[in-house]
This record gives sequence, structure tokens and C-alpha cells, in this order.
Amino acid sequence: MSKLVIPQGYRAPLSTYEMQRAIEFIKSNFQVNLGNALNLRRVSAPLFVEENSGLNDNLNGYERPVGFDIPDVGVNAQVVHSLAKWKRLALKRYEFNPGKGLFTDMNAIRRDEEVDNLHSVYVDQWDWEKVITREDRDVSYLKRTVRDIVGAVCETNDALGVAFPSLHTKLDRDVFFITTQELEDLYPDKTPKERENAILREHHSVFLMQIGGKLKSGKPHDGRAPDYDDWALNGDILMWNPVLECAFEISSMGIRVDEESLARQLKLAGCEERAELPFHKMLLNGELPLTIGGGIGQSRLCMLMIGTCHIGEVQSSLWDENTRDTCQKAGIMLL
Repeated sequence: MSKLVIPQGYRAPLSTYEMQRAIEFIKSNFQVNLGNALNLRRVSAPLFVEENSGLNDNLNGYERPVGFDIPDVGVNAQVVHSLAKWKRLALKRYEFNPGKGLFTDMNAIRRDEEVDNLHSVYVDQWDWEKVITREDRDVSYLKRTVRDIVGAVCETNDALGVAFPSLHTKLDRDVFFITTQELEDLYPDKTPKERENAILREHHSVFLMQIGGKLKSGKPHDGRAPDYDDWALNGDILMWNPVLECAFEISSMGIRVDEESLARQLKLAGCEERAELPFHKMLLNGELPLTIGGGIGQSRLCMLMIGTCHIGEVQSSLWDENTRDTCQKAGIMLL
């Protein structure tokens, strides 16, 4: 059962037809802006990977991937949760040099997702990855990349406002940087989501850093797989959503693990057996490039820029009966 919120007096900002035009505008414009900002080239991406390859994203560790057998190939496959690991292997195979990267138009199924206004079992995002040098593995490089991404988002939003004058979403280019421990210290009596809402009310564009490891409270701010992001060099890009009046994540990203941080995080997460998987062996043996990367939600950006209250207004998915009936009564068209 979904957790549905409909803001008082909410009306869809565009007709169904105009909504489709705006979605197309955002997607086509943003991928150009993102590619230019980070020096990325588009590549084709898989919908599924081999079950035993170690390439699928384990997310928080409890989500069940959608799997199926392929008799003619003789393997079991899994629909991807994301392409966090696949992209790094692709950069090696496609012979990308430092300072250059790739992005993909990624589609995934996360069947164990708790669906609500922001979450769906269908995931569409721009997955991107870029080769860096050992010297780039620091906080200053991470922050520069975050500012470049936020700049690309704001440029797309500005262009959307010109193309669709009835839309008036304002986004803040000035990014506020804070670690999860600093945020916990500020609001020790709040839950992680309440902390995010509190900081976003004050700073409307935030990069929340260092997600995955335990804080002083003994709990992590949020779950993060131990085998792609370096927990000391990662974070989420959050923006204030004025329609839902909450913190709104548009991207999870970070500098990726190297040999040392992968071994350390696998141990901390209690899953050292993953070190025997093909991808992990390559990484531990120094056979993969050092990279930075992340995912940027396509439907999330469309929600934010257009000003919809439900992700189902900008993407086609499946919803429970209560959500469908409530939205219909409120005049909200779910695609």
C-alpha cells in the first residue's frame, strides 16, 4: 500500500498532452547539458546482466532483483537495479581516457520499492560514469562535479520556463555542502528524513556527503552498497520541492571505491565473500579505472521542474487501487 500525499488545492500544472511535450523537452535538453558539463558520451546500456557476474547493484542488500533464465544462453539473468558497476567495466572495455566519461538512458525494476509520491517500482535515470586520476579522488573534485551537475539542471529548468511560460519552478544554483555527521549533530533528535527536510528548508540545493557508514548514533544516515561508492567521497544531491514541501533527491553519486576502500567497506558490511565475484576481483587487482559516477532520476527531474505532485504523472508504472482511486477523485492523471 502506497503512502500517498495530495497537497491541498493541487492541480496538474499542464494538460496531459502538454505534459508529454514538457517531459520530452526536459529529457532531450538535460542529457545534452549533462554531457557538455561533464564531458560525457552516450552509450547503449543493458536491461539485464548475468546473475553471477557481480555487476548488479545490491542497493541496501535486501531488495530482490527480478530474475529469469535464458535457456539458449545457459545462464540466469537479473534485471538491473542500476548500472553502478557495469559502467565502470564499460569505461575499461570502451577505452575511455581520464577526464572523459559515458552516460546511459537506464531503465530498471525495483520490485521491493515502497511506492509513494516519489517512488515507483519502475526506475528511469541517466546513469553516468567518468574516468579520473588518483589525484582526483578528493572532496574538492567531488564538489566541482556536483556544482557542474546542478548547473546543468538549472540551465535545463531555465530553458523549460522559456518554452513553457506557465511553469514557474525556481531552482537554486548555490549548493550547500554538509556531511551526514554534521547534519546529525545539528538535528540529533530528528530522523534522517526529518534532518533532510530541515536543512533543505534553509538551503534549497544541498549536497549531503558521506552516506553509508555508521554515524555517532550507531546508525548510518541511509543505506549504500559497499562496492561502488567510497563512503567518504559520496553523497546525494537534494533540492527543495515546493509542491510537496520536502527535501527531494535527484541524484545519488560519488567517487567510486578503489582497492583499499572496497576491501574495507566489504568487511564493514559483512559481505567479504563478494571479493570472489568477477567484477570485484578485477577491481581488487587494479584492473579497472578509477572513476566518479552516479544516477540522476529522469522522472524526478520532470516532477521537480514541471511541478507535479506524483511521479505517476510523468512516468508509466503500476499503482495500488487506493492510489488510483484517490488520484482519480483529485483529478490527477496517472500515466
